[in-house]
Amino acid sequence: MKTDSKIYKLTLTGLMAALCYIAFTFLKIPIPVPGGDTVALHIGNAFCVLAALILGGVYGGIAGSLGMTIADLLDPAYITSAPKTFILKLCIGLIAGFVAHKIAHITESNDTKYILKWSLIASIAGLGFNVIADPIVGYFYKNFILGVPSPAAKIISTWAAGATAINAIVGTVVVVFVYNALRPALKKAGLFINITDNKKMAA
Repeated sequence: MKTDSKIYKLTLTGLMAALCYIAFTFLKIPIPVPGGDTVALHIGNAFCVLAALILGGVYGGIAGSLGMTIADLLDPAYITSAPKTFILKLCIGLIAGFVAHKIAHITESNDTKYILKWSLIASIAGLGFNVIADPIVGYFYKNFILGVPSPAAKIISTWAAGATAINAIVGTVVVVFVYNALRPALKKAGLFINITDNKKMAA
């Protein structure tokens, strides 16, 4: 199957969405917080960024938003967060993909140090955005959409900020390690996607 095939990219998108779902559903550590809510330590966001590095920002964002949103919808503790999750995970993928492919063009390079540096920067950009946006959007979402009283919403958002920061640090390490280990294997197998020019594989 050609790496520029839409079927191939959709298949990988589905796979990455499944990994996002699995990472959040089965590998998370739930943390009940004052205010009657729950935050979690998890690496689901890492697979959203990994998908963006492999497939590009649009496909990566879709994978993350679908996988994580389905995980929320199937968990009573997080079901009300599903709309917020869909938007934020899509943004994570778009930002990471933009940095990796529109600014750095990492699929065109064979310089391992360059790829390592920009996969790190792209991961920090995508997950760093989430560290800032998640508690802010979460506060307004809970306060104005769900009707959670402002003091409780602030407490929940504060705890969420801490958990999101930890998730971002761990996720960045996971993404950089996995992407730089997986990239040569994909090239060797003829499955590597050149995001800038999908009609040819990177040299």
